[in-house]
Amino acid sequence: METIQQQLINAKKAQASISSLSNEGKKNLINDLAVLIKAQTAQIISENLKDLEKMPDTDPKKDRLLLDEARILNLASSLNDVADLEDPANKLLSETRLENGLFIQKKTVPLGVVGVIYESRPNVTIDVASLCIRSGNACLLRGGQDAYHTNLFIVSLIQRVLIAHGLDKNVVQQLPGDRKFIIEILQAEKYIDVIIPRGSNQLIEFVRKNALVPVIETGAGVCHTYVESTANLGEAAAVVVNAKVSRPSVCNALDTVVVDQEIAKTFLNLLAPLLAKYEVEIFADDQSFPILQELNYPQLNQATSEDFGREFLDFKCSVKIVGNFEEALVHIADFSSKHSEAILTKDFAKAERFLNEVDAAVVYLNASTRFTDGQVFGLGAEIGISTQKLHARGPFALEKLVTEKWVVRGEGQTR
Repeated sequence: METIQQQLINAKKAQASISSLSNEGKKNLINDLAVLIKAQTAQIISENLKDLEKMPDTDPKKDRLLLDEARILNLASSLNDVADLEDPANKLLSETRLENGLFIQKKTVPLGVVGVIYESRPNVTIDVASLCIRSGNACLLRGGQDAYHTNLFIVSLIQRVLIAHGLDKNVVQQLPGDRKFIIEILQAEKYIDVIIPRGSNQLIEFVRKNALVPVIETGAGVCHTYVESTANLGEAAAVVVNAKVSRPSVCNALDTVVVDQEIAKTFLNLLAPLLAKYEVEIFADDQSFPILQELNYPQLNQATSEDFGREFLDFKCSVKIVGNFEEALVHIADFSSKHSEAILTKDFAKAERFLNEVDAAVVYLNASTRFTDGQVFGLGAEIGISTQKLHARGPFALEKLVTEKWVVRGEGQTR
């Protein structure tokens, strides 16, 4: 029976190689990787084209798969940003001496071997590898088959730099994309310290149900923008359009527009032509459907219950009209994936209640949900957006790739 056990063993052994590297050594390695990535731009584009050719133009994931020159230069820049971040490992958090003379310290240490399962986004390969290297972790990358050639080449570049710095190349490995190995990855608790799934609800649900390795969930985003009755409607329309169309295939893109009944007709009159320009397909509830129908909105559907709580990842969104603020809170609580939620309002009291009461990793007042991103938040890069509450929440970046260790020094004390 085919197995990936040797790769798992190699990762466990390689982790000591990277965790013992000095802060300066890790910085230099990542900066050298940035130089190599830029130098290999043409070849990365060539390998990426092999993957792009296999995906139909109608697939919304194609934009996530694409690596052009601008995106590759951005990846190289993000590597430099990660190199400049403070090393989160080996920090002294506290120390104390007990009356019996024991000297107790608490410090940060790398998690160990980090396994990441993700879909059609080859930039994740660079982001995860650089963050793991910077924090002293080994990583096992299981990208989707869609990005096979791109990921394989990027990992070969990372391993080239690791070898050039005298390190074990198995600090970063690409695992086979074949689905038959998934369960072995999820249940390799002897070798992998944490699994991070990044992708669809379906992927995350599968990992959650089958993993024996501890899991940190990231990726799925069902994002709402609530337009409250006092909002500046022109500004609100611009924010909603940005949140939906600037990059619809990513997890921080808007999925549902929630609108107060009092301003629904006026607001939808403003919003409809703006969304129509981008051919956004709308799934409208019973109240918004006749309004949009009267406006002759070209791509209009009657919403079903499945269209709320749905991550569209495409030029599609749902519209829900609510009677008041309380009803908006209930709707968002019922359908949110706890990723990013926004309110557009001039009412200070309602704004503060929304920011305090809505249960999500990131909440916004009068701004687009598209800002939820580790690089935008000044974290260099991210492994994903964590929607759970243990260990990491929101942009899951360098600072969360460590755990704690207690060091106790004694002189023969017994208890």
